[in-house]
Amino acid sequence: MAHLPIIPELYVVGAGPGDPELLTLKAYRILQTADVILYDNLANQELLALAPTACECIYVGKKPYGEYTPQEVIHELIREKALAKGRVIRLKGGDPFIFGRGFEEMLFARSHGIAAHYVPGISSMQAVGFEDIPLTHRVVSEGIWILTGTKKDGTLSADLRLAMQSNSTVVIYMGLKKVAEIAATYVQEGRGHTPAAVVQHASLPQRKVAIGRVQDLPALVAAEGITYPAIIFIGDVVGVGRKFAANDEQ
Repeated sequence: MAHLPIIPELYVVGAGPGDPELLTLKAYRILQTADVILYDNLANQELLALAPTACECIYVGKKPYGEYTPQEVIHELIREKALAKGRVIRLKGGDPFIFGRGFEEMLFARSHGIAAHYVPGISSMQAVGFEDIPLTHRVVSEGIWILTGTKKDGTLSADLRLAMQSNSTVVIYMGLKKVAEIAATYVQEGRGHTPAAVVQHASLPQRKVAIGRVQDLPALVAAEGITYPAIIFIGDVVGVGRKFAANDEQ
């Protein structure tokens, strides 16, 4: 019996914020056809059970400020496994195109003649809704600024000061190491009383949440024992759900 030809291809798939039930139907279907899965530490490993028995699952995680798999190694694994086995799934937490370097991996694959496809995931920031914090709310917030807390050179994004001047929710990924600097920046601009929240492991049973004023974030994070990875939310939307709950109790 003749073997079918290997068709090298890459699917960059969003695993969602953590709860495996928040996976999209398309991602669910694609995972069931994988020859190889390259997964990171933000993707719920329960999802690997969806893969065929013969699928090779390889951990290529990047723990914040700790051990990590170099991006060059991930690229080489994509090339090697796609050419040798066929369908490679790059399973990434949240959405791969939001600070996930997913597009870099797709460009690399295509530069080596490997077809590459994108499957969106529910972004980790959206899971803050489970804490009764909407990203936008009529009158309260007119938009969202999504920033990285640490740029490639290690500094805090200068866009933070611009975002602070708007009537929008500020969402900061990978900013926990800079939480004291973020708080100080708000205080310097006279906005230290702005409501803020930090959420770790959003959508999962072990989630941790700190809510208060942005100027108090370093103390709140320490008190709640929040570590990486976590997302920072700053803006009046943080108080909307709490005010509603308080009114209900009256």
